[in-house]
Amino acid sequence: MSKIRLEAEIGELLARRGWSLAVAESCTGGLVSHRLTNVPGSSRYFLGSVVSYANDAKVKLLGVRPETIEVHGAVSPQTAQEMAQGARRLFRADLAVAVTGIAGPGGGTPEKPVGLVFVHLSAPETEWSKRHLWAGGREENKAQSAEAVLLLLRRYLNRRVRRNEENEGNVAVAVRG
Repeated sequence: MSKIRLEAEIGELLARRGWSLAVAESCTGGLVSHRLTNVPGSSRYFLGSVVSYANDAKVKLLGVRPETIEVHGAVSPQTAQEMAQGARRLFRADLAVAVTGIAGPGGGTPEKPVGLVFVHLSAPETEWSKRHLWAGGREENKAQSAEAVLLLLRRYLNRRVRRNEENEGNVAVAVRG
């Protein structure tokens, strides 16, 4: 059996359940959305995205509270959560994922070094966050961040599918890609 690309697997899981997805990106600059829309038929589940690189865009487009950015910074789990929630609300999506971080080579501090990234998934029944610290250059950090968003999304979808199948009395099989 050939390995299924991560984006295609996510698309299959979303389409199978009839769920929609929105994305909010900062440090990845649209890379997550690019990967998702490389899958033919992705318009069945992918509603859209906001690339909110500037703090003002995070506030105006996604509804991130200015206080969140002032207190925690643009690169924080709190901002990532509000970005995901804002994208979910804006697109009226079932699920949304967000990513914010410091791709480099500049912009880092001792408290928030280059490569620090927060990803977040917002769903009706839960909120999932993950912190990452990459050690690569700008392009590597962006690529690893996009991959981390997709892996978090796949993990959530696989858990939801398994839980639904178990509740329906079916035997669930985890798909690995």
